[in-house]
Amino acid sequence: MNSILKKIRQSDAFNKENRIPYTKVIVLMSLFTFVFLGAEFLFVNMISRTVLGNQSVNAQNYALGISVIGFVLYPVFSRFCKGKWQTALAMCAAILSVICLFMICRHASYALTLGMGLLLFLILGAFGSAVFYKTLCLLEDNTYIARLTGVSYMLGILLQIANNNLVHIDYIEAGILSAFIILLAFMLIKAEKNSVVPAFSKSKTEEENDGSGKDSLKIILLLVLFVALMTCIFSTMDNAVTVYHANGTVNIGQWPRILLALSGLMAGFLFDIAGRKYVSVIMYCVMLLSTTCLVIIQFAGPFTVGLVIFYLSAGFFAVFFTSSFMEIARYTDTPELWSGFGRTVNNLVAAAISGGSLALLHSENNIVMITIELILFVATSIVALFYTNKRKAFFDRLAEADSSELSGGEKLQRLAEQFSLTQRETEVFGLLVNTEDGLQTIADGLYVSRRTLERYVSAIYEKTGAKSRIGLVTLYNNA
Repeated sequence: MNSILKKIRQSDAFNKENRIPYTKVIVLMSLFTFVFLGAEFLFVNMISRTVLGNQSVNAQNYALGISVIGFVLYPVFSRFCKGKWQTALAMCAAILSVICLFMICRHASYALTLGMGLLLFLILGAFGSAVFYKTLCLLEDNTYIARLTGVSYMLGILLQIANNNLVHIDYIEAGILSAFIILLAFMLIKAEKNSVVPAFSKSKTEEENDGSGKDSLKIILLLVLFVALMTCIFSTMDNAVTVYHANGTVNIGQWPRILLALSGLMAGFLFDIAGRKYVSVIMYCVMLLSTTCLVIIQFAGPFTVGLVIFYLSAGFFAVFFTSSFMEIARYTDTPELWSGFGRTVNNLVAAAISGGSLALLHSENNIVMITIELILFVATSIVALFYTNKRKAFFDRLAEADSSELSGGEKLQRLAEQFSLTQRETEVFGLLVNTEDGLQTIADGLYVSRRTLERYVSAIYEKTGAKSRIGLVTLYNNA
């Protein structure tokens, strides 16, 4: 009956209540973005003081790779670890993260710094998976999912820029990150206590009938491949920037990261245009821009130009893989796994191709460079086409299903106008014909007494000329 009430009630107060979770969504995702990227920046800075540029890049990618395990571990813990145990585990993880941050700041040796970094990013991976799942729990649909992701990403980046520019002491920077990690842990604990796991997808019977469960998994597999291929390009570009930064060849500074924040915000609003219809096309164009960026750097072009292109593209990519996996995750049986899988794929591929991308960057064989880029371009183009078509077909079918459900609401409105039913009488009429609940159950759901409900029912019978509830159902079906 709650789903029927949701469709029937359209008051301003009800709509206002639905906007409340947006703030929580933005805070949760921006906190994680700041903590993860801030920890990555601090870790690379500390590790670069003990080893050369290439080793710094490898260490960075090892940390990203280990975070994948954390992303996958959270769904397991969330299934078997409940209540106080989950709270205790979250707080222990936060405290352990703080210890790792301060040990990293000591950069006593490469082995110790790397070990603390791996442990830190294992924990942050689990936190990230929890954040994306809880975000999905707060959102009723995908209407603003890219926009919220873009705003959160921008705020997280701006927080990192402020932390890096205003704080010039490593231990203070670690302290700020520690405070935000603890805050993130508390917010997740509160979200866990107050949330009720929503029914994201359809019932098992409906899924078996229309095949939506299988289709969503096919879309996920195509999306995994799409993101993995694009990560090969973006990760190689990121490695180039890291090498330049670690070797001190170019003083990159913080100003280009403002472009990263702005591009993330722009991506969020562009992706949500026309019900996210043009997401794949926009992302494909951005990928072409990033490939151009690699060519510019490889052929000794202006590094600043390549850097600007990279940061403008990277924001789009981050918002794309985050929002795209969250979008489809709600239609699967395990949304707690798939909601954060975009970051998982990105980090895993970045770690896997680390050695190859470094070899490519240092290679003087331009023919090999162009050949590899051409292969990536063709492969990505093919996967992008399949993904776009499959995604469109899936959501078109969902839209048709929603339209058929809304047509019932339109019939109800038509009957209300025809028989001059009041808003409350229309609501009662809808519950009488769309549910099999008894009068007492309906009265409890509407928070009125049974006697009051009976007066509404009598008024409906009198206005429509129906003699029974069956008569109302017949009238409704024939409308």
